Amino acid sequence: MRPPALITATVALATLVAATGVPAQAKPAEPPKEPVAVGYGGAVSSVDATATAVGLDVLRRGGNAVDAAVAAAATLGVTEPFSAGIGGGGFFVYYDAKTGRVHTIDGRESAPVWMTETSFINPTTGQPYRFDEARISGLSVGVPGTLLTWQDALDRWGTRSLAQILKPAARVAEDGFTVDETFAGQIAANQAAFGQFSSTSALYLPGGQPPAAGSTFRNPDLAETYRLIATQGTDVFYRGEVGSDVVATVQHPPLAAQPIGSWPYPIRPAGMTSDDLAGYRTRFPEPTRSDYRGLEVYGMSTPSSGGTAVGEALNILERFDLRSMTATQAMHHYLEASALAFADRNRYVGDHTPQNVLGELLSDAYARERACLIDPSAALPKPVAPGVPDGAYDGCSVATVADTRDDRKSTTNLTVADRWGNVVEYTLTIEATGGNGMVVPGRGFLLNNELTDFNFASTQGTAPDPNLPAPGKRPRSSMSPTIVLADGRPFLAVGTPGGATIITTVLQMLINRIDLGMTLPEALAAPRASQRNGGSTQAEPAFLTEYANGLPPGHAFSPTAEIGAATGIEFLEDGRLLAAAEPVRRGGGAAAVVGLWARH
Repeated sequence: MRPPALITATVALATLVAATGVPAQAKPAEPPKEPVAVGYGGAVSSVDATATAVGLDVLRRGGNAVDAAVAAAATLGVTEPFSAGIGGGGFFVYYDAKTGRVHTIDGRESAPVWMTETSFINPTTGQPYRFDEARISGLSVGVPGTLLTWQDALDRWGTRSLAQILKPAARVAEDGFTVDETFAGQIAANQAAFGQFSSTSALYLPGGQPPAAGSTFRNPDLAETYRLIATQGTDVFYRGEVGSDVVATVQHPPLAAQPIGSWPYPIRPAGMTSDDLAGYRTRFPEPTRSDYRGLEVYGMSTPSSGGTAVGEALNILERFDLRSMTATQAMHHYLEASALAFADRNRYVGDHTPQNVLGELLSDAYARERACLIDPSAALPKPVAPGVPDGAYDGCSVATVADTRDDRKSTTNLTVADRWGNVVEYTLTIEATGGNGMVVPGRGFLLNNELTDFNFASTQGTAPDPNLPAPGKRPRSSMSPTIVLADGRPFLAVGTPGGATIITTVLQMLINRIDLGMTLPEALAAPRASQRNGGSTQAEPAFLTEYANGLPPGHAFSPTAEIGAATGIEFLEDGRLLAAAEPVRRGGGAAAVVGLWARH
């Protein structure tokens, strides 16, 4: 295959580096947005050129992968505020080159103490709230974990302080950036919800309309919030004045005196307290691991379902020689393995799933039992039933069929590697695009709606539902930041946003790269489909054109414009790094390397 084009990465944000304090110009020149870069000395890939440039400059000035990842993430909180920010949470996966170990941070939002299994049941009707009814309210807000994730990552593995790392993002918020079509479109899609709140309208709907593409967007309140955190530390958020404002927003939503547009549901307050914020802690679970074709695939454990579902599907697919199949046959097996893994994910995986159950779901013996259900000549009727991960595997036994439910499709992702071989794969989110719609007044950031990732009512019939709300519980997530090692050394790191399609997108990219012989940029750009144990498979138009007519009978499809917005880095055999991002999806991403590779 033709090697990917080599891109000249120009960094236009050198004045924004935390370590310097050099004054910025009124508005920095926009950095380039190139989807592929090959070189050495470190690399960054994200959905946003400004965030990539900030992370890359941290690497160039001696910071490591953790420093650069947090700096880029903080910048995404400015430039991608409808997908991530300090009002949300996420999962941080880190490969430590000194020890050869993979570590994880669970910074997922947690349910406040007030929450119960029936919190999303309307007491008047006895029926679950509609999704948007629950989302645009205080009911949906989980205790944020992003800021503490940044602090803990820097404390454990970084070389810069949080105060230093926040400076570039604060300056981007102060000086502004150019609004693109994606940013403007995300506001337009949320206009009715945003228009119900005075603080959100003031920031994102000036004059009652979204800012025009090509205009400059500034967020001085967020700049000041970042600077306050830099000065006073994370306690100002979890135990101080910023946290008090978060709690006040949840308890007393900042309703607009004159709303912009109409909203069909009452906007309900909720009972988050200062004690909920003060009691929040990140977790440091062992990563999931699945051995696939001689590679070690590490992912995120619960409350993420990503590592378990991706690992189980890979274990199922390892029973088949995908490389000897046509691409269409390989896609059939991919879709079937994904449906089987989702059946098990929905039945068994949640915040409190016992470790022995997770271990069985990732066992080769269990994968063999599930794989024997796949028929190469026909698709299984959907939904397929979950299996029985009980340690006794001698057939193709299944449990009772259960319902399915997806989480929504916002979120963002970044991938970073440094000159020492450390790697970060980080997926962070506020859940739906635009979170719960409420900007914390005077603070410049949106709150999450992560609690809507809980099942509103039981989905498992007479079986226990692992994803019902409870005090302090963390809702199940599909985020799947993944690091792949070859002989104990980094080979590949990938991740993506996309709600429940995150799992299938990461799985499909791994198959594309490992089994189907694609380069990393090709694996990211290839057309996608997402089978999540539903009656139809969500598929991009190009996937339908390429595969639909050749697949075995039984597959049904629902077209969708695009799935995911991935980033990744591959470690090439000669020591170079290949950084890749989306060329088109979500407006395209930005990949860059510290030192360019030039062919002589």
